[in-house]
Amino acid sequence: MLSNFKTLKYFFIEHKWAYILGVVWLIFVDILQLILPEILRSFTDGLQANIVGRTEIIRYGVYVLIIGFLLAFFRFLWRIFIIGTSKKLEFELRNKLFSHLLKLSTNYFNKSKTGDLMAHATNDINAVRMALGPGIVMVVDAVFITVIATIMMFLTTDVRLTLLALFPLPFLALASGRFGKIINQRFRKVQESFSSLTETVQENLSGIRVVKTFVQENKEVEKFAQKNQNVFNKQMHLIKIFGIFQPLIMAISSLSYLIVIVYGGTLVINRDISLGDFIAFNSYLALLIWPMMAAGWVVNILQRGSASMARINTILDVEPEIVDREDAVSIENPRGNIRFINTSFKFPDTDEYALENFSLDIPPGSNIGVIGRTGSGKSTVASLLLHLFEAQEGEIQIDGLPIEKIKIESLRKHIGYVDQDSFLFSTTIADNIAFGVDEASREEVQRVAKIAQVHENILDFPEGYETFVGERGVTLSGGQKQRISIARALIKDPQILILDDSLSAVDTDTEEKILAHLEKEMEEKTSILIAHRISTIKDCDKIIVLDDGKILEEGTHDELLKNKNLYFELYEKQLLEEEITKED
Repeated sequence: MLSNFKTLKYFFIEHKWAYILGVVWLIFVDILQLILPEILRSFTDGLQANIVGRTEIIRYGVYVLIIGFLLAFFRFLWRIFIIGTSKKLEFELRNKLFSHLLKLSTNYFNKSKTGDLMAHATNDINAVRMALGPGIVMVVDAVFITVIATIMMFLTTDVRLTLLALFPLPFLALASGRFGKIINQRFRKVQESFSSLTETVQENLSGIRVVKTFVQENKEVEKFAQKNQNVFNKQMHLIKIFGIFQPLIMAISSLSYLIVIVYGGTLVINRDISLGDFIAFNSYLALLIWPMMAAGWVVNILQRGSASMARINTILDVEPEIVDREDAVSIENPRGNIRFINTSFKFPDTDEYALENFSLDIPPGSNIGVIGRTGSGKSTVASLLLHLFEAQEGEIQIDGLPIEKIKIESLRKHIGYVDQDSFLFSTTIADNIAFGVDEASREEVQRVAKIAQVHENILDFPEGYETFVGERGVTLSGGQKQRISIARALIKDPQILILDDSLSAVDTDTEEKILAHLEKEMEEKTSILIAHRISTIKDCDKIIVLDDGKILEEGTHDELLKNKNLYFELYEKQLLEEEITKED
């Protein structure tokens, strides 16, 4: 179990004194709690012997008051040192996990569920914090108080009374441990059901337009009600076990008190022990109840923390598939000469080539168009050029340098990429546009927005560039999202610009204006336009037509029309669609 926490060795070394001092203050608290029964013993025996006067009462009262203040002070200290340090651990571990996730390759996220990763960053990290915060407190309390209180009971009172009084307490520990496991299981089911409910809410709010256009409000309300009912049922299932647990613990602990009252009272009557001994013994017994309960809980907390740490370690042990080679170099001022040389690529866990024997020479400053049917490998060209994946065969060069020998950060810094999704963050439009640069003036943000033909749209919003977009840009139209994404790519001033079907939601008039401005902006820079629509790429210097991952034909717009092959077929089909649209 402890082996799972080896990942945190650096943290324990760095914060060892915080934990050590926290345990010291915790032991001080336990010692002070163990002193109180002795004060009660002395005070009660003094009262019984009629030797306690006003002065002694005040003195004993001052003792109790001093101990109370010291208890409060040392409790504050151990909470700061132990619980505070566990909070630092939670903070650092969450940062470590998040930064590691961002370093992982794209393929990892293709195989992992976002919900599971979110659970690791929340529930699992919290379980680790509980194990290395409250868990440590419970261990120290359970061990120290149990040992010292038991010794004091044996030494200061009666051995037979001690043995009889302690007899029910192991059953208390066993019951606590058993119930702890059941509670953990049921609590996990509550969390799972709540996670499912949250996912339903998130999907419906993100896809509210789809829900409304398909008139599925009532059906989705029913689905939500079912999952909400499931959460309620699981919570009631948990509450019932809590309802049994607390009375059972009280019942078992009351057996010890019953033994003490009956047998201990008899010993007092027979003068085998004093009344002070009887009261002190009850005080020690009260202190033992909590450690016995904690014994079961602490095992479960440590088990949960260990299991959660193991799941986190599974992620932290994943190595990025795409990393900088030792001989990788940075490129400062690339010319933008791109060459694909007999490049072949298969996505992981597939046997079919997404690109096969793909060769293409893109001179610096040229404008290349890529078109083909869905699934022909168009987006794969962009993914390989961005080094999101590595080709299994062949080579990709930029300015004569193999892409594997270029540092990833340096490579992507010089490429402006707009994908099909046009993902926007839940922040202002200005922040979304300036996302890829450290600092950007409002003038620069507006300049690229004008090139992307979205400036006027932004000004129509009440807050202008300070307008907050909804999650994933849901408050904007598809065309607005695409144009903001184009502006975000342009503000980097990239030497290579890749537009991956990022004008599909824009009308043809706006598309022509954007392309005209891009031609001026990207003069002497390399552009790759991936599209389904021929109007997007017809003016490119060169157009390649992909089919099943292979280059079927290449040339200018006019040359490809003369070939009367796939490009001509796509062109004729789109002309017919435009005619039908005009007639409607």
